[in-house]
Amino acid sequence: MPTGVAVHVDGITKSFGDVHALRGVSFSVPVGSVLGVLGPNGAGKTTTVNVLSTLLRPDGGHATVAGFDVVKNAQEVRKRIMLTGQYAALDQGLTGAENLELFGRLMGLSKKAARARGTELLEQFDLVVAADRKVSGYSGGMRRRIDIACGLVTRPDVVFLDEPTTGLDPRSRQAVWSLVENLKTEGITILLTTQYLEEADLLSDNIVVIDKGTVIAEGTADQLKARTGDSYCEVVPRQPADLGRVRDILADVAGSSSVVDDSEPDRISIPAAHGPRTLTEVVRRLDMAQIDLADIALRRPSLDDVFLSLTGHTERRDEPAR
Repeated sequence: MPTGVAVHVDGITKSFGDVHALRGVSFSVPVGSVLGVLGPNGAGKTTTVNVLSTLLRPDGGHATVAGFDVVKNAQEVRKRIMLTGQYAALDQGLTGAENLELFGRLMGLSKKAARARGTELLEQFDLVVAADRKVSGYSGGMRRRIDIACGLVTRPDVVFLDEPTTGLDPRSRQAVWSLVENLKTEGITILLTTQYLEEADLLSDNIVVIDKGTVIAEGTADQLKARTGDSYCEVVPRQPADLGRVRDILADVAGSSSVVDDSEPDRISIPAAHGPRTLTEVVRRLDMAQIDLADIALRRPSLDDVFLSLTGHTERRDEPAR
């Protein structure tokens, strides 16, 4: 495995009968970084995580986690990782404190050490007031936090978060995002699969896009956005009747590119090859023409745009991911 790399994947394949879930997936994750794994439902994200966390044996290829082969040294890998799936793996009949103590004992801690570590984690994850309540009465966000806390009873080298915020409300998602940032600050390597593109944009140092079992793109969020084109200037006149005049006034600002009608009928967009200078010129021209604006902005391609450009469709959220 390359020096300074926590996870190294080289051409792994996995099939389920006639379904080829992974077709030679390869990527690396540097120590202490966050890798976001994006892809449509069924693209192979969860299968990749299950192979790396030793829950599935690959049919081919090679992968190491924390320096250990996921097939030959599966037990060593398990000692050094934490896995949080889409659904919390907790004992619903136990309290939060009891779950933490149970996980500590399973990880080889003495009863006293497990209880002490549980107390630390309850404070760290803001769950002290719920420590003696059964997990069955926790909210979705609280369950996700206690689930992650249980995985941190002993410090892992690598954390696999498989769509950790699926089904959570915005406030709970924000809490999980903060936890991910804290893990990164502690130098823990994180592999995050997600169906929320803004989540990958916010949290990831690098992003891998998987579709139909293969890696179709890799890079930082900025690098991936750059692949979809330059920034653009979006103009929304206060009076929709002015759209035609706006289009005529800005036609030559776009240079060799034509003014582009947005998918929304109340606005137009033009390529902004010169960024803020293009925006300034647009504002100047429309002001001279005395066209009142409801909104104007310089926008960059989003990860949604990248996803659509690379896969040909937007992420669906109405079916389970594999």
